Amino acid sequence: MRPVHKLVAEENTRIDQLPVSVIVVNYNAGRLLAECIRSALPSVSEVLVVDNASSDFSLELCAQRFSEEPKLKIIRNTVNLGFAAACNIGAAQATEPHLLFLNPDCFLNAGSLQRMVQVLETFPKAGMVGGLLINENGSEQAGGRRAVPTPWRSFVRAFGLHRLGRYWPRLFFDFHLHKQALPNGPLEVEAISGALMLVRRAAIEDVGLWDEDYFLHCEDLDWCMRFRNKGWKIVFVPDAPVVHQKGTCSRARPVFVEWHKHRGMMRFYRKFFRSDYPGVVMWLVALGIWLRFCAIAALHGARRAGRLLGLKRE
Repeated sequence: MRPVHKLVAEENTRIDQLPVSVIVVNYNAGRLLAECIRSALPSVSEVLVVDNASSDFSLELCAQRFSEEPKLKIIRNTVNLGFAAACNIGAAQATEPHLLFLNPDCFLNAGSLQRMVQVLETFPKAGMVGGLLINENGSEQAGGRRAVPTPWRSFVRAFGLHRLGRYWPRLFFDFHLHKQALPNGPLEVEAISGALMLVRRAAIEDVGLWDEDYFLHCEDLDWCMRFRNKGWKIVFVPDAPVVHQKGTCSRARPVFVEWHKHRGMMRFYRKFFRSDYPGVVMWLVALGIWLRFCAIAALHGARRAGRLLGLKRE
């Protein structure tokens, strides 16, 4: 059986061009980048790859496979500027009324992108639309549809209190929505994932670009908050599945990724919730974030030490 993303790419040959500029931020995505581009090219106006100073073969492979492709443009940054800054660089050079921010480990289904565009154009106040992020086995991933992880919701999740949601759903609400049954049609949500984000250009002009003070992680939550604060709706489309090989691009430097993830959490909470919670609560939130980072870093360190010791024994 052929991989899902290759079947998806073949389906894309049967679709008309959509008024969409695809923006892919690449950092050492390897072969996945070429597969991502191949899945998107036939159905969109242009694909812009913004490369954050990759050191692998991903760009060379693209140059070989798409050497005469006029719809593909590669923008090379000399240093790693982070995800948000790279997205803004791509957005500045995009030409279409709709911009699709797509991770290089995502593979588009032609019908799914068509459906997302249809929903975006049907609802005038929809500023951004997200599809159903799935694993290769078809199961839904976390993050494609979610509520904003406020400090209270994060506390509930961290201590397992979300299990009490069956009794007191409004108090112990879980911001992870992927465990709920899929809705029958498009549904307004508080946030979607930056891995798959179809955005209306007019909404970007109203809200502003990505916040470049985030390097990696939480910048998508930030943007969703700002869109909603400006009155734009965020819509989840359950019948627009897109395969996402989640985490593929971050496995080589897990502690680096976790550092920026937790740093992003700090900025997100301080930016949007500092005035809503007492200072002691925000201090406890910060303590919890950095204790969590230390635990995760220690776990990765122990695993790495175990692998090194295993090699020595060999």
